[in-house]
Amino acid sequence: MYGGDEVSAIVVDLGSHTCKAGYAGEDAPKAVFPSVVGAIDRMDIDDATKANSNTEDSKNSAVDSDKGKGGKRKLYVGSQALGFRRDHMEILSPIKDGIVADWDIVDNIWEHAFKDCLLIDPKEHPMLLAEPSSNTQQQREKAAELMFEEYKIPALFTAKNAVLTSFASGRATSLVVDCGGGSTTIAPVHDGYVLQKAVISSPIGGEFLTDCLLKSLESKGTKIRPRYSFKRKEIRPGEFQVVDVDLPDTTETYRLFCQRMIVSDIKESVCRVPDTPYDDTSYSNIPMTSYELPDGQTLEIGADRFKIPDVMFNPFLVQTIPGMENYTGMLPSIRGLPHMVIESINKCDVDIRRELYSSILLAGGTASMQQLKERLEKDLLEESPQSARVKVLASGNTTERRFSVWIGGSILASLGSFQQMWFSKSEYEEHGASYIQRKCP
Repeated sequence: MYGGDEVSAIVVDLGSHTCKAGYAGEDAPKAVFPSVVGAIDRMDIDDATKANSNTEDSKNSAVDSDKGKGGKRKLYVGSQALGFRRDHMEILSPIKDGIVADWDIVDNIWEHAFKDCLLIDPKEHPMLLAEPSSNTQQQREKAAELMFEEYKIPALFTAKNAVLTSFASGRATSLVVDCGGGSTTIAPVHDGYVLQKAVISSPIGGEFLTDCLLKSLESKGTKIRPRYSFKRKEIRPGEFQVVDVDLPDTTETYRLFCQRMIVSDIKESVCRVPDTPYDDTSYSNIPMTSYELPDGQTLEIGADRFKIPDVMFNPFLVQTIPGMENYTGMLPSIRGLPHMVIESINKCDVDIRRELYSSILLAGGTASMQQLKERLEKDLLEESPQSARVKVLASGNTTERRFSVWIGGSILASLGSFQQMWFSKSEYEEHGASYIQRKCP
């Protein structure tokens, strides 16, 4: 047992799009920042330093990624550091298909969360880490090893995303539909455990929809200018002219990262799930909605407002978006949201199916899209068995939807009855990292 009452635990949810971290017992994470990092090869840095030794931001959480890497690259972590354009800076993600592919980057992200955002010494706080439902044994052991060896934490617990979402809504049994940045995952939770055999996921998440919208806008001749690529010059009082800035050493990944930030905001501002399946004829003369881009041009967005979100329900719509051709190969294996829900429930034991139908929980950033709850419920009512009472639940508060995994962790780690569940440092030293399989279900 770990007597962790005097000091509050830290809850960390590292998603494929954002990292959320904060104190257990609070109702929202203190730190929320992108889970990608900027990386510059040492060779490029040496050249750049000679060129401009006056940038003051170099102190902004640039991490020398020397750990085991022979000092080959410098990493920039956090919104502020990523917002600053640098020559040759590539944008890298540590997570591929929901699983950590680069632990060196994860290490730097954790470090940024603890040292720069929460201003804590990890040695003094037990850590609760959220993990994807599909996490492997090696991944959990690696995380435990890093936490105990590198950060010398006193105790650790890992909990599955779906279980934490269930906790956040006060349910022991539910079907969690987690629409995240990198993917959408459907996971049934029964009595606080994920039913592994019925977990289904699809690569259509928030970032996929953002890409669809970006490609669609570009195909209509809209140029999305990243903020760093232009200056606004006042030619007459109150009248501005936009001048392009030539920055040849900007990487393609950084340009795309900045464009996606803008398009993601357009998506969140104007898109909504259509009440009925999208088709070109019924949405062709829909009223336009305008959106002003950072460079001052105004976009008029019509049918795309409904078409892009409907990709979640009908993945084959992707074929009609110019520029998304390379995804058509994976389409046959991807099902729409309602079919995934039904398929997942059908893989569960007969006796809990009714309960799952009546407590479908929506979570994740993409779940905040307008009308998603209503449309999913409507489609499920049409396609589910007659006896099922379908109920899709989603917190009315979008913050709670976005952070439901983190909030569940915050609730769990602050429960008195949970305190004897921690995997303690002494247990780690006695049994090794593999003991986490016994301590954390």
